[in-house]
Amino acid sequence: MNPEILTQLAPTGKLRVGLNMANNLLNTGTTVEGEPDGVAPDMGRAVAKRIGVEVVLVKYATPGEIADTADKNEWDLGMIGAEPKRAEVIDFSAAYVEIEATYLVPSGSPYKSIQDVDQEGVRIAVSGRSAYDLFLSRHLNNAELVRAQGVAGAAELFKSNNLDALAGLRPALAIEAEKAAGSRIIEGCFTAVQQAIGVARGKKAAAEFIADFVTESKANGFIASLISKHGVTGKLAVGSS
Repeated sequence: MNPEILTQLAPTGKLRVGLNMANNLLNTGTTVEGEPDGVAPDMGRAVAKRIGVEVVLVKYATPGEIADTADKNEWDLGMIGAEPKRAEVIDFSAAYVEIEATYLVPSGSPYKSIQDVDQEGVRIAVSGRSAYDLFLSRHLNNAELVRAQGVAGAAELFKSNNLDALAGLRPALAIEAEKAAGSRIIEGCFTAVQQAIGVARGKKAAAEFIADFVTESKANGFIASLISKHGVTGKLAVGSS
């Protein structure tokens, strides 16, 4: 292995993996030792094993916090959705998994399609600085985004303020739909969030190594095996990009 890869990936001698704990599809539980478990932690562990160092899982409440600390030397790998704004400070691999994002609408809503929601006067609850918030911020022309802290905060805002729609990842919206009689998830998706592995900009050798690792892990079935292992089949899909 090129020594520069190890120097860039594990400057402290350990691989620090930044996890977005708001994403309970990628972080689905805890190990017997009390450490985070799931597809994202296992990807971090696999990289650490490949380069021969110990892994340290660093928990963040939101993906925005990971992006904000890209230049703070707090983590070596950031496990968050790839987005153009984040790519200003982070070099991302291709997506290792994808998650569809769409809308939940309340009982009696007239909106039938993704396109219907983008109208003047429509207010959409969203988890602030999530990958799908960043996407909608770039692509909505008429509707208004109303932001809250985290998925639970956005769901509560949607209900308490009688908003027109709740934007989110399809599996999380399915849970919210069970809590709200008559609510409905709109068919299709406005984007598929590309969950990737990022390294801070400027670490070329590390970024190339991670890009190759993700490509290999998709091709050899490793990521598919993690999706099955952690019980998220049908909720996560192996990245297509």
